[in-house]
Amino acid sequence: MARLFGTDGVRGEANAVLMPEMAYRLGRAATIYFGKESEEQPLVIIGRDTRLSGEMFEAALTAGICSAGGRAMLAGVIPTPAIAYLARRHKAKAGIVISASHNPFHDNGIKFFGGDGYKLPDAVEDELEAIVHQLENDDNLARPTGDKIGHIEYRTDLLNQYIEYVLSTCSERFDGMKIVLDCANGASYQVMPRILRELGAKVKVIHALPNGVNINDNCGSTHMESLQKAVIENGADFGIAHDGDADRTLCVDEKGQIIDGDHILVMCAQDMMKKGTLPYNTVVSTVMANIGFHKAIKEAGGRVEITQVGDRYVLENMLKNGYKIGGEQSGHIIFSDYATTGDGPITALQVLCSLKRSGRKASELTALMTTYPQLLVNVRVATKEGWEENEAIKAAIDEGNKELGSDGRILVRPSGTEPLIRVMAEGPDQSQLDVICHRIADVVKKEQG
Repeated sequence: MARLFGTDGVRGEANAVLMPEMAYRLGRAATIYFGKESEEQPLVIIGRDTRLSGEMFEAALTAGICSAGGRAMLAGVIPTPAIAYLARRHKAKAGIVISASHNPFHDNGIKFFGGDGYKLPDAVEDELEAIVHQLENDDNLARPTGDKIGHIEYRTDLLNQYIEYVLSTCSERFDGMKIVLDCANGASYQVMPRILRELGAKVKVIHALPNGVNINDNCGSTHMESLQKAVIENGADFGIAHDGDADRTLCVDEKGQIIDGDHILVMCAQDMMKKGTLPYNTVVSTVMANIGFHKAIKEAGGRVEITQVGDRYVLENMLKNGYKIGGEQSGHIIFSDYATTGDGPITALQVLCSLKRSGRKASELTALMTTYPQLLVNVRVATKEGWEENEAIKAAIDEGNKELGSDGRILVRPSGTEPLIRVMAEGPDQSQLDVICHRIADVVKKEQG
């Protein structure tokens, strides 16, 4: 049986793959699991993004929680990182976010945070999954009656609590700064305009009229074109884009150039080094970070710690070693002094603070890092097994690395969810990358079927 939990919760097309019945069982399972060692009714805080199916899943989760004797505190439409913060603040047993992040509106997902604000370890997800399967066979498990039945709290004040917290993490004001903000018609549409205006910025807001079906629709951090255009047309100093659930941020400088997660890490790490607040002068990133990122951090006197792809692995490394900043090229950035997960609004403010302290234009900070051309080829294979020991594949990779030398690199890795092996090459010459990448891909296809 396939694992219920993927890399970031339970996700699928709403009402086709991900069903409200599953949400109901997940609500029951979470209440049973987190209520095991509690004499009181366990508190679970629920937030969602703007998808049409969000209210349906909220109702199903809430029914499941109450049927197992839990308290459901509903925050309504709110960024994912807000639930992580609110779970800690209100001493909840868990937080649940209904969102499929940057996916189109017809998908949805259910992801969990523990009461400490961190995403659940695999072992806990496995226990929840076991309870879900048990409930599929016997739904009479944990059926309180009378005054032991759970109840619902509708809390319109939770959004304000999160806004106040985000404001407290910002040490600068942005009076007079012209900013274009793309809310992706998602969970940041109420939060970020208020935050930026409270800090004195002149804000032009785009894609902040959610209707249930327009979340991430040619907007937000996965479609930056309209933000780039709006920044130039409005003569703005800066542009900010979130994804649908606002745990990611990408930016645009005054010339319309994209500032991706690698650039954000370089900007903020250099600022932290100058202030003496970057432990061990170290930044954490994944194997997908651009080679230009590594060069920029090294030139600034810092070092990079590398993890496998996934924000949970970045955070795991940060917590283990006491590092303060880490993230991914996608804009999922973690500032461990302020958040337990990627937080789009906090990331945006930290980038703006770095810009303000530098006294320079955004494009000058963008230029701190040169992005090397990158080519990715997905090879569909019969099997992913044994490719690492295959002599022909190893020889093709070695030959490519020799051709690129110290100015490039090759990364070959299997997909975690599909029958694909991904071949990625980076270097200063796009045509050279094309030849090398496809040559390796041909060998992989021949050897792996």
